[in-house]
Amino acid sequence: MAQLLDVIWRRMPRMRAQTAQIDKPTARRTRPTPAPVDIAPDDPLVAYFLDTPGAVELDRLKLDSPALRELKAAGVAIAVPLVSQGELVGVLNLGPRMSQQDYSSDDRGLLNTLASQAAPAVRVAQLVRQQQIETRERERIEQELRVARLIQQTLLPKELPEMPGWSLAAYYQPARAVGGDFYDFLPFNDGRLGIVIGDVTDKGVPAALVMATTRSILRTAAQEGEAAPGDVLARANDLLFPDIPPRMFVTCLYGILNPHTGALVYANAGHDLPHQRQEGGAVELRATGMPLGLMPGMSYEERETILAPGDSVLFYSDGLVEAHNPEGEMFGFPRLMTLMADWTDTTPLIERMLNELAAFTGAGWEQEDDVTLVALQREKLACAPMVLADDEASQDGWQSLASFETPSAPGNERAVIEQVETAVAPLGLAHKRIEQLKTAVGEATMNAMEHGSHYEADKPVSITVRANAATVSVRIRDMGGDQEIPEAHTPDIEAKLAELQTPRGWGLFLIKSLVDDMRVTSDGVYHTVELIINREGEHHASQNL
Repeated sequence: MAQLLDVIWRRMPRMRAQTAQIDKPTARRTRPTPAPVDIAPDDPLVAYFLDTPGAVELDRLKLDSPALRELKAAGVAIAVPLVSQGELVGVLNLGPRMSQQDYSSDDRGLLNTLASQAAPAVRVAQLVRQQQIETRERERIEQELRVARLIQQTLLPKELPEMPGWSLAAYYQPARAVGGDFYDFLPFNDGRLGIVIGDVTDKGVPAALVMATTRSILRTAAQEGEAAPGDVLARANDLLFPDIPPRMFVTCLYGILNPHTGALVYANAGHDLPHQRQEGGAVELRATGMPLGLMPGMSYEERETILAPGDSVLFYSDGLVEAHNPEGEMFGFPRLMTLMADWTDTTPLIERMLNELAAFTGAGWEQEDDVTLVALQREKLACAPMVLADDEASQDGWQSLASFETPSAPGNERAVIEQVETAVAPLGLAHKRIEQLKTAVGEATMNAMEHGSHYEADKPVSITVRANAATVSVRIRDMGGDQEIPEAHTPDIEAKLAELQTPRGWGLFLIKSLVDDMRVTSDGVYHTVELIINREGEHHASQNL
């Protein structure tokens, strides 16, 4: 640019001399530099400059232009557009000559030459400056992302809680460097475990900051008296609402698991429904509630489910079900339900879901949303074997078929039924006899766990299966021998309906009606129910009631 001006300066000696003469007497009275004038892209003056290149005397223009009025007010007499590649990149503005003479045609020619050569240089300078600004902005954003990613990684659980008889797994993959999904685990002093999964609308740094705030609020609300899930979400919603950015909210599910009983109490703030796999298929765990941060004063429904041995629950975010394949088809909830129902534990649940997702979306999939998965599984009952004395096993021709213990927890009766069915399978009993025995064993085991052991895990129920040439015996023993066991009387249906008798009392009657004989004994420590069925013929216990 300096070389260009020098060349023009040498080519215009007359103007140079004239300028020197003007500058001498006026050196002491300099004019103030006017403020820059910004011209809007849609201003009519822009179109005029593009259509009429060259120096323009502003006094001769008759345009309804805010920029033109502002330039005249600033004392601009002549304007020279700087146009590069059909784009107005600037305007060279000059005030009246200090000699009070008009600008000559030579002056205009000089200005036009200057503009034609200066415009590309100005454009290059603008591009360099824009690139520098974008580089600084990119560096600033990358630094913010590094900080936000560090915060998020710090807040997500580093280790998964360990619970005997349970397995827990988690997976998190943000769609960007920083996402809005989160999960958390809250251990309580009584052994229960709080499970949180959430999804903040939007992505990037704002979502990460809201995620961090929500996590802190939920932890604080959950620890206040170990509140119920519905109360925790209601409290978190009221605390989050005043400060959450506009058009943002948080979907969240919070549940509390009792690992001793398998009970999961949960509440849902607009999050995707968890899926529970249980014997016979899969079900959705439904509970209603508005997302956090939308409206104050919300209430949240609480529900409860029991996880029996072998049951699993999958908590997930919408990045899983809303993923699309190359044809635009969505992964969807029906597909997820089918996969849960058909899943076997030969492959870990999260691994199975990720494999199915990869097969569905195909290679080169561009992840649209954060994907978060938390899998909770209650391990199948591993019955502890019991050793019988040799004389007991062989007494009177009895043969021991199975002997094991099971923790006193809801749902364990299913595993007991399976073990007993497996033990008697070689005997060749009629299908009807086996089904009756299974029902009786299940009812007796539930009674033993609930009434004898009061669902205390350290008080297991023991089961012994024996057989001789004529009969099969199943003994179910609990540690409630100090309690009085009622007789198995035929229930008075009318009295129960009239509320003259307790609605309970059907269990022993049902058990006795299903087997050929039932013997109940107590020794002050143990309480034993022995179920006996004949290996041949139809049972006749119901005839003796």
